[in-house]
Amino acid sequence: MSGSLKDKVIIVTGGFGVLGSTLGQLLLEKGAQVALLDRADAPSTLLDSQGLLALGGVDLTSIESAERALKQVEQHFGKIDGLVNVAGGFAWETIETGSLSTWDRLYQMNLRTAVVSCQAALPYLVAVPAGRIVNIGAQATLKAGVGMGAYAASKSGVARLTEALAEELKDRSVTVNAVLPSIIDTPANRADMPDADPSRWVSPAELAAVIAFLLSDQASAVTGACLPVSGRV
Repeated sequence: MSGSLKDKVIIVTGGFGVLGSTLGQLLLEKGAQVALLDRADAPSTLLDSQGLLALGGVDLTSIESAERALKQVEQHFGKIDGLVNVAGGFAWETIETGSLSTWDRLYQMNLRTAVVSCQAALPYLVAVPAGRIVNIGAQATLKAGVGMGAYAASKSGVARLTEALAEELKDRSVTVNAVLPSIIDTPANRADMPDADPSRWVSPAELAAVIAFLLSDQASAVTGACLPVSGRV
């Protein structure tokens, strides 16, 4: 799944987290120029990296905030070739004892941010020869377990967004795909599940490699796919 991304300009939302930062580093290694967007402040360690633009304080639930950020990326690099929607969140909560506010919050974090980012990016992506969008869904899209209702519903929305937008853009040289990871091996997940075997999970590097392929020219025939990346879960 190796593929050069030389001179591509790729935006990664949720870029300061474990997956976003891992993906950003891989894209740089593959020759891309990378913009990491996040609601948090940009870490000082990222500010002087060659070929990297780190933008903090971006509210991706707001179309105005997203449009300002993408305009800044375009002005900095001259174009935008790809968007990866990593921004999102998780909550475990049963329907019986849970709160409707959790459903609203996960919709905002997982689905609304993806819709807003896609809408803000489309004017730039349709203007380049091979635009790319990759959304981060979840294995729970296919089968929700106990406590996963709100999360699975929001990520199912991401899958349907992916399919609908792929159909909308399939004659305009923009591909839209999603990856559906199971459990990602992060420090937070290890802390939450201390008795689990993380070797069965998906590492951020493994997931980043699949995303990088979908961003590459080699994946030009793939659009509308929701690709499970489940490790051995």
